[in-house]
Amino acid sequence: MEKSIEKEILMTNLFDLTGKTCLLTGASKGMGKSMAIALAQHGGTIIISSRKIDVLKKTAEEINETIGEERVFPVAANAGRKDELENLVNAARQLSGKIDVLVCNAGVNPHYGPMSDISDEAYDKTMATNVKSNHWLCQMVVPDMVERGGGSIMITSSVGAFEPSLNLGTYHISKLAVIGLVRNLAAEYGPQNIRVNAVCPAIIKTDFAKALWDDDLKAKEAISKIPLGRLGEPEDLQGLAVFLASNASSYITGQAMTVCGGGYMWR
Repeated sequence: MEKSIEKEILMTNLFDLTGKTCLLTGASKGMGKSMAIALAQHGGTIIISSRKIDVLKKTAEEINETIGEERVFPVAANAGRKDELENLVNAARQLSGKIDVLVCNAGVNPHYGPMSDISDEAYDKTMATNVKSNHWLCQMVVPDMVERGGGSIMITSSVGAFEPSLNLGTYHISKLAVIGLVRNLAAEYGPQNIRVNAVCPAIIKTDFAKALWDDDLKAKEAISKIPLGRLGEPEDLQGLAVFLASNASSYITGQAMTVCGGGYMWR
C-alpha cells in the first residue's frame, strides 16, 4: 500500500507546476488559452499575452474563476514589436518573479494565395511575428532560466512545416523555420538544462484556422486523412503543454511534436 501511495505521489509531482512562472503569447483564445488553462490547473502562475487587453482580461478572469485562485495575469503586447515584448517580460517578472516556462504561441498569416502574389509587407510580417519574435523572447527569458537552473520553452510550429502549400506557402516556410530555431536553441541551451521544443498542430478548430475547417467539404476531406476521424480541438493541446512544461519531459528537447490525430506520421 505504501509503495502504491509513493508511486501516486511521484506521478503527481511529475506534472506539478506549483511555484513555476509561465509566460504565454497568443493566449487570449484558442490554443493559447487552452494551454494557459491547463498550466494553471497544474499549479503554475500564468502571464497571458496578446494584443487586445480587453479580451485578455476576460480570459484571465475566466481562468481564475475556474481554478479558484488569482494566478493568471493579463499583459497586452504585440509580438511583432521588440519593445513591447521587453515590456511584457519585465511585467511578468514584476508579477511573479523569474520565468520558468515560455510558450511562444503568437502567430499571423496575412496572406492566402500563391507566394508569387505576396507583398513584401505581408512576407516580412509573417517572418517577423512567426520566427523573429520567438528568437527575441528566448533571448530575453533565457537568463531567468539559467539563473533558476533550467526551464522549458515551447514554440508553436505547424504540420504545415512538413509540406509545401499552394496557398499557405509563406506561412509554412515560417513554421519550418521555427523548427530550425527550436533545434538550434535546444543545442545551445541544453548545457544550461533548458529544453526547447516545437508543438506542431494540424487543423485545430480555432478562429485562426477557421478558413480550413468552417466548410463541410474541406472538413470532410481533412477528416478522411486522419486516423482518429476528427479535427483537433484547442483542448487537445493541453496535455502536451503540461508535459513539456513539467519535469515529466526532463529528457526531451529539440523535438517537433505533432498534434494531428495521426494524420502526419513519420514526419
